[in-house]
Amino acid sequence: MVKLSVIVPFFNVRTYAPDTLRSLRANAREDFEFLLVDDCSTDGTERLLDRAADEIPGAVLLRHAANQGLATARNTGLDAARGQYVAFLDGDDWLAPGHFERLVAGTEALGCDFVRTDHVRADGRTRTVHRVPHGPHEVVSDPRAAILPASRTTSVDYAFAWAGLYHRRLLDRGLLHFTDGLRTAEDRPWIWRLHREAESFAVLGLLGHFYRRGVSTSLTRIGDSRQLDFLRAFDQVVAETAADRDADTLLPKAVRTYCAILAHHLGTAEKFEPAVARELRSRGAAALRRLPQPLLDEAVDAMDTTRATRLRRLRRRPAAAKGASAV
Repeated sequence: MVKLSVIVPFFNVRTYAPDTLRSLRANAREDFEFLLVDDCSTDGTERLLDRAADEIPGAVLLRHAANQGLATARNTGLDAARGQYVAFLDGDDWLAPGHFERLVAGTEALGCDFVRTDHVRADGRTRTVHRVPHGPHEVVSDPRAAILPASRTTSVDYAFAWAGLYHRRLLDRGLLHFTDGLRTAEDRPWIWRLHREAESFAVLGLLGHFYRRGVSTSLTRIGDSRQLDFLRAFDQVVAETAADRDADTLLPKAVRTYCAILAHHLGTAEKFEPAVARELRSRGAAALRRLPQPLLDEAVDAMDTTRATRLRRLRRRPAAAKGASAV
């Protein structure tokens, strides 16, 4: 019986993949499988994965004929997963030796649907600890209750799929798949659905996952239109939350988060290509018009002056001015 399936997508991360693969070897166990999903790499990563499939115990290599993005690559791994538990790792991150064994043991002791873990952010040689924004550790809680309050950072804002472990019953219920084709913010609809639909979760204070920042091939560092997938991701969050039985309670949080992310991107629009920056403003203005206007008013009024000003200016943008330059 396979105890754990670890899904690891790779796309053109030849510089970093050796660290990732070495850490998988240091986490191998006879009842663990590592599903290595090559999302049509062209930089030599594919050759590293060929060797890894032969050398790492439990490694299974899956390949895409064309690049499809992180969300779809994770889904490919989920479709092949055989484990009682599922975990994720990105192809440019790495793990401490024995991390997954400790994670499985801690989750089994709690008996909940899923756990979230703290992580270490690696930015060059700098290391910083990032904590799950949720109450006491090792206490089983209601995931739905952890969405709120709307005015604070909560567990749904800590959207990293790789920072946790998930029981197979969630996969069997259709709660672990991602929205196909999303290139960025793919974790956002995913974590909201998990917190709305799962029955129990907890936080484990394990610091065995190292999240690498500053990777040149990461979409967070690329200024093309793929970055704008966050709009589609948050449209999905808002639509699904609006259909929830507790929409009146949960929707203010979804709208506030959408506004905060949109304001952030507006404040860093210089990183985008000019045409993409114009598209951001056009599509962002349309997104604001789609939101429940009383909740939008509340969200903007609760923001600091800088972010609120960005959104108010965007709200004044004429609906027909899709090709207009920045205001």
